[in-house]
Amino acid sequence: MKALLLGAGYGTRLYPLTKNCPKPLLRIGRKPMVEWILDRLLPVPGLDGVAIVTNARFASAFEDWKREFKCPVPVTILNDGTTSNEDRLGAVGDIGFTLNEGKIDDDLLVVAGDNLFEFDVARLVAFSREHGPTIGLKDMGKITPLLSKYSVVTLDKSSRITDFEEKPARPRTSLISICLYHFPRATLPLIGRYLADGHNKDAPGWYIQWLVQQVPTYGYVIDGVWFDIGDIDSYNKANELFEKR
Repeated sequence: MKALLLGAGYGTRLYPLTKNCPKPLLRIGRKPMVEWILDRLLPVPGLDGVAIVTNARFASAFEDWKREFKCPVPVTILNDGTTSNEDRLGAVGDIGFTLNEGKIDDDLLVVAGDNLFEFDVARLVAFSREHGPTIGLKDMGKITPLLSKYSVVTLDKSSRITDFEEKPARPRTSLISICLYHFPRATLPLIGRYLADGHNKDAPGWYIQWLVQQVPTYGYVIDGVWFDIGDIDSYNKANELFEKR
């Protein structure tokens, strides 16, 4: 199994912090965000490689970080060649780019480079290996208008996704997708098919919304702390908490 960390965004909502530094390399507490994420991914049984996809603007920063970070599995930095928000490939585009450029032919664990969590990812992977493609979910406790910023999910009794809606105007459940996905090897060609058909390449939720119509796809509700580092406020809150870790 390979892991893919999505780090090709430009983080404009976090300016000036991300003007010259990619979000995954921002320090949270005592170390960069990417290292907190890898702390959760590296113990997963079967993980034998990590790819980090970034852009031309920040590729050298990731290469500098890689030289200093001692990782027990190979880490590959992939430059998607983009230079700004205007020409970015989008998250789904970057997954497709990584599959082709990295010649990945294994199960794939995908995580956003601005997701911080303290969940045992091995549990989600074990569930996915038994059931099929699986996405990480967080139960926000109640339905509020704020959930319209996320992908909102409905599950049946077997945890199969029966409804997945990207940024719904009227959320129907309190379960949201957190951009933590496990895709079995056999399902990876679907990403190429999705992109070839001209679907939305930006937020990965658009791909999951399509995927659930193609093959049985499951949700796994994670527990513990979770942060989506999308703005200064969420960054400050995460920094305050992780300083104590």
